[in-house]
Amino acid sequence: MEDAGMDGQTSPAALIAASAESRSAAGIAAAVNRLIKSGELSPGTRLPTVRVLAKALGTSPTTVNEAWRSLVRVGSVRTNGRNGSFVADGHRGGWPSRFWRIAGAAGDFPLDLSAGVPDPALLPPLHEVLRRTRGEPQLSGYLDAPVLPELERAIRAGWRGVGEPEIVTVVDGSLDAADRVLTGLLRLGDRVLVENPTFPPFLDLLELIGAQPVPVGIDGEGMRPDALRAALDQGDAAVLLLQPRAHNPTGASMSRARAAELAAVLNAAPSCVVVEDDHAGDVAVAEPVSLATHLPDRTVLIRSFSKSYGPDLRLAAVGGPAELLEPMIARRNLGPAWSSRLLQQLLADMLADARCVAAVARAREVYAQRRHALVDALAQRGVPVLARDGFNLWVPVAHERDALVLLATQGIGAAPGQPFLVAPVGGDHLRVTAAVLEVEHAGEVADVLADAAVPRNGPWRR
Repeated sequence: MEDAGMDGQTSPAALIAASAESRSAAGIAAAVNRLIKSGELSPGTRLPTVRVLAKALGTSPTTVNEAWRSLVRVGSVRTNGRNGSFVADGHRGGWPSRFWRIAGAAGDFPLDLSAGVPDPALLPPLHEVLRRTRGEPQLSGYLDAPVLPELERAIRAGWRGVGEPEIVTVVDGSLDAADRVLTGLLRLGDRVLVENPTFPPFLDLLELIGAQPVPVGIDGEGMRPDALRAALDQGDAAVLLLQPRAHNPTGASMSRARAAELAAVLNAAPSCVVVEDDHAGDVAVAEPVSLATHLPDRTVLIRSFSKSYGPDLRLAAVGGPAELLEPMIARRNLGPAWSSRLLQQLLADMLADARCVAAVARAREVYAQRRHALVDALAQRGVPVLARDGFNLWVPVAHERDALVLLATQGIGAAPGQPFLVAPVGGDHLRVTAAVLEVEHAGEVADVLADAAVPRNGPWRR
């Protein structure tokens, strides 16, 4: 057993081993927390590796890993991937840090292009569906099926052609789905392949779990096969996390050919699970494409209905192999167990309502017009931007902070690019959301962005 460091003081492994009243994961975590509270493990202390502590405790690395995960989850410990784990400093004031860097100023500007949310005026006529509801809604009980059969049928119909998931469930939005799926799949220190740039809350979530994000470059068709192959060559990965269409922040959408190429690369990594977040859903222009077509036994599909049918529905579908999803569903049964069946019924009615479906189709068309108007206006001013789908544009600028200030002086809000990055992509960027930008105002916004932008020859790549 490791007893003392070079300075003669008792090592963290020895302290934890002496303090642990139980060799269970809960006992180990409790011992570490007691040592932190007593000051024997001070903020910033480097903690022993899983294998070193397992040896000191005479227990398995799996047990120690579970204890470390729980400590990371409650904020007692922070991890820097393979660089080690440390006692947290206790200051969590803007946490989750990346999320609040893009969302903290939302709503502060006359023209807010920072939030990435749908235009309320383009959402389906919810009141019409509610008005047609007759009598009192049927209230369900604790033991009823967690997913309404009619909603499951509609969800499966929407996935027809991209995969036939063995299990389908419904949770409270796409981030809730990502949280539940990733928390169940990942262990402390696991490598997770993510698009670079990617959605900042994904990175906050991976940090909380204690997983290590590995950047994979993208282009207009999504994740690049050569970049994926290079990332896999660096070491095993537990999960590949991607957005198959309307990628946030770049607007890339994966083609069927690209999906086949990525699946071929992943054949060399049979233990890597694919998690796809189709956050845009029915307002995306691109057709649904999924790696589940090629890798059905290890692909989890997430589809949100927030941007298409309304954020307050708070509903997203999750589909995939029973082996991957049954543990998540079982764990959820100890908490909320199911998403409101009243909201599920409302969504099922909207998916079957011709007027609502037409409204979503109209919204998809308007969003595309607004995005194209800003992309074209920027191109005319020498700022080429790849944004083929969804709400957002990834705009190159000379200096992120200066560009945000310049936009703010004109009453325009945008999101800083840095929170979206795992690794640099060559210059600064802003994420600009065109969802609420009327076509006639695209030129005015493009003028300000062009003043802050760095013209580039050809598309950005990494």
